Amino acid sequence: MINDRLKLIKEMLETNPDDSFLKYAAALEYEKDGNLKMAIETIQDLLAKDENYLGAYYKLGRLFEQQGKEKEAIKIYRAGLEISKKSSDLKTEGELSEALMLLGADDAISW
Repeated sequence: MINDRLKLIKEMLETNPDDSFLKYAAALEYEKDGNLKMAIETIQDLLAKDENYLGAYYKLGRLFEQQGKEKEAIKIYRAGLEISKKSSDLKTEGELSEALMLLGADDAISW
């Protein structure tokens, strides 16, 4: 059953289908409802259209980790790390580096 917040977000997405924030919000609601598959698909769609939405990389990586897909999580964290470096976003760079470190990735520390 779709929750009220998700229903409202989906209605807003009908008029603003390329709104990255709304897609991210929808993914969070899918996750909250336990629908990790839709949460992942929604964030993947978001990143396909807006690769600079940095918060989505961490969330997508965490969703993959929840499913035991560490290799996919590492791949996503690395992609986000590269974009955060280009954007000089030190906060996101640190978060993604830490996530990589916790997964034992050899390129975790970037600064």
